Amino acid sequence: MQLTLHFLFNLSLLIVLLFFGLIRAERTNNLRSVQMTAVAYFIISLLICHVFTYPLSDNILLDLRWIPIMIGGLYMGLGPLLGILTIFIRGFFGFDFGFFSTVIFYGGVTLLCWRISPWFIKRSSKQRILFSVGLTLLFGIFQSIPIEFINGPYLVLDVWLAYLIIQPLGVVMIAVIIEEADKTILLRQHVVKSKRLEAVEQMAAAISHEIRNPLTAANGFVQLLQEESMPKETQVQYLSIIKSELKSADRIIQDYLTFSNPHIQSMEQLNAQEELQNIINLLQPSAHKNSVKIITTFSTIEMIEGDRQKFHQCFINIMKNSIESMPNGGILTVETESTPTNVIIRFQDTGIGMTREQLDRLGEPYYSTKGEMGTGLGITVAYSIIRAMKGTVYVDSTVGKGTMFEFTFLSSSSFNKGILENDKSVVTSS
Repeated sequence: MQLTLHFLFNLSLLIVLLFFGLIRAERTNNLRSVQMTAVAYFIISLLICHVFTYPLSDNILLDLRWIPIMIGGLYMGLGPLLGILTIFIRGFFGFDFGFFSTVIFYGGVTLLCWRISPWFIKRSSKQRILFSVGLTLLFGIFQSIPIEFINGPYLVLDVWLAYLIIQPLGVVMIAVIIEEADKTILLRQHVVKSKRLEAVEQMAAAISHEIRNPLTAANGFVQLLQEESMPKETQVQYLSIIKSELKSADRIIQDYLTFSNPHIQSMEQLNAQEELQNIINLLQPSAHKNSVKIITTFSTIEMIEGDRQKFHQCFINIMKNSIESMPNGGILTVETESTPTNVIIRFQDTGIGMTREQLDRLGEPYYSTKGEMGTGLGITVAYSIIRAMKGTVYVDSTVGKGTMFEFTFLSSSSFNKGILENDKSVVTSS
C-alpha cells in the first residue's frame, strides 16, 4: 500500500496549496490577479507532483500529475502550457522511449483538454465535475492496465487503488472546491452590484424627497408674491421664508457633497470655543423653538487643525440632532476640555436617548433615528468630517435620559510637534 499512501500525501500537498491559493484570491478584487493566482497554482501543483514521484521500478515513476493537468486544462484552458512543462521536466531524465511516449500521450491529452475547454466551461457545475471524474477514471484504467502486466500481480491492488480511487478523489475534491469558490465570487459580485444600485436608489430618493420639500415651499411663496395687493411687510416675511428654504436645500446638497468627498483640502488653525459659540448663536432660534436651553462650559482657549466650513457643518448636524431629540424641551450642555495633546468637545443632551441597536447603526449611510423625517446623512457626514480631521468619536446613550457625544482632536501644538503617528481615526459607541 506504499503507492496509495504516497499518493495520499501528494494529494494533501495539493489541497494545502489550493487553500493558500484561495486565500490569495480572496484578498484581491482584481480578476487578472485571480487568474494569475490560478495559473501559478496549477504550475506549482504540477511541479510538486513531479517532485513527489513514486519509483515503481527503475524505469517507471508514478505521480498525480494528471490532477493539475486535468483541472487546469479543462477549467483554465492551460492544457498546452502544462503539457509543455510536463514534457520539459521529463526531458531531464533522458530522451528515451519514455520521453517520446510522454510527448505523444501528454501532448495529445493536453491539446484535447485545451480544445474541449470552451465546451466544458459552458456545462453546469454538476456536469463539469462528473465529466472530470469520468475522464480521470478512464485515464486511470488506461494507466493501470499496462503497469499490471509489466510488474506482476502483486501490485494490482496498490496500483488500482491509487489510480481508480485516490486520483479521482483528488479531482473531485479540487473540482468541487473550485466550483464553490466560483459561486462565492459570483455571489459576492452580485451582492456588491446590488448594494451599489441600492445606494444609488436610496440617494436619489433621499435627494428628491429632501430637496423637493424646501423647493416646493419656496415655489409656493414665490407664487404668493406675484399678487399685486400684498402688503410690503408680508412680502418681506415671505422673502425671508423663501431665503430660509433655499438655505435648507443648499445645506442638504452640501451634506451629500461632503458625504461623497469628505477630504479636507486645506487645514487652518481653529479656536474651538469661538467656532462652537458661533454655531450655538446660529442654532439658538431652533433651540428656543424646542424650549431647549444651551449651557456652555468652555475650558482655556485651545487651537485645533481643521477646515472651518466643515467644522461648522459637522457640529451643526450634531447639535441640531441633539435639539430635535428634545421635542418637549430640555438642556443641551456643550463642554470643551484641554489636555497637553488633545482638545475634547462634549455634547450632553437630556433627550429621548437611543437603544443599543440604534447606537450600533449610528453613522450608517441613510440610517436615521427619525424615521422618514431624516435623510440619515447628518451623523454620517459628521463622522466623515471627524475622520478627515484625524479625530475620534465616542457615543454613550440611555433611553429616556439622553445622549452624550465626545469628540477628541489633536491640538495644534501636537500637530506642529509631529505627534500624529498615523492617519487612522476610530469611531466607537457604548
